[in-house]
Amino acid sequence: MSDEALLDIMIDAALAGGRSAFEVYQGHFEVQHKADDSPVTAADHAAEQVILEHLGRHAPTLVVIAEEEVAQGRTPHHGAEFVLVDPLDGTREFVQRNGEFTVNIALVRDGAPVLGVVYAPAVAALFAGDAAAGIAWRSEQDPRAGKVSARQPIRVRTPPGDGLTVVASRSHRSVATDGYLARVKVAHLVSIGSSLKFCKVAAGEADLYPRLGTTMEWDTAAGHAVLAAAGGRVITGTGAPLVYGKPGYRNPWFVACGAMDALPPE
Repeated sequence: MSDEALLDIMIDAALAGGRSAFEVYQGHFEVQHKADDSPVTAADHAAEQVILEHLGRHAPTLVVIAEEEVAQGRTPHHGAEFVLVDPLDGTREFVQRNGEFTVNIALVRDGAPVLGVVYAPAVAALFAGDAAAGIAWRSEQDPRAGKVSARQPIRVRTPPGDGLTVVASRSHRSVATDGYLARVKVAHLVSIGSSLKFCKVAAGEADLYPRLGTTMEWDTAAGHAVLAAAGGRVITGTGAPLVYGKPGYRNPWFVACGAMDALPPE
């Protein structure tokens, strides 16, 4: 199967999962907590089930690592190529009903996220990218509509001379992040939830997203792929690219950026 065909399957899976999550979002739901004390709702489980069923039906040979499956102790063995699924990134934003939650699906190959889909149903925003082809785009996609609207190409921008637009986590802001930002010229600081931060940089609406705290690979892979396809980078504190398939799927701290040097001098 070609990457183009696989990306279309991933997009359809993300849209289906997003519609499922949005149905829960519109009604009453309870919030529970997992072993690591992170919140989880019926939307997480419903969206993941829809996504896994869609991928299993249309791309049955893919090995899929999905967040809620891993939480239940079900982590399949994989080789150099596998899919990462976060059925509801930004559960805290979901609970607060501010719309900043996403469905994330990414294909990882040889440690790098090469295809990615990020869907934010509550704000009707769909982002997708093919890193190898260097093609990234966005479209409006209402979860109540059946057809994807026109695709608009996106690309990172050259930072303006008056300073950077920085996106930071709404729910996970840290002292370490503030220390990092003190070393760069910031013109605007925008707090936003979920993997939409990667997409803001990919779309040229921001220049920098520092995350100096713990994330999991399924949190970042889809947004990373979209950003890479749009000409951006995600690097760790050593300056090396953020890679995937690590033991435990836990990320070190990283910085996502567009057309700039992401690591300021000490």
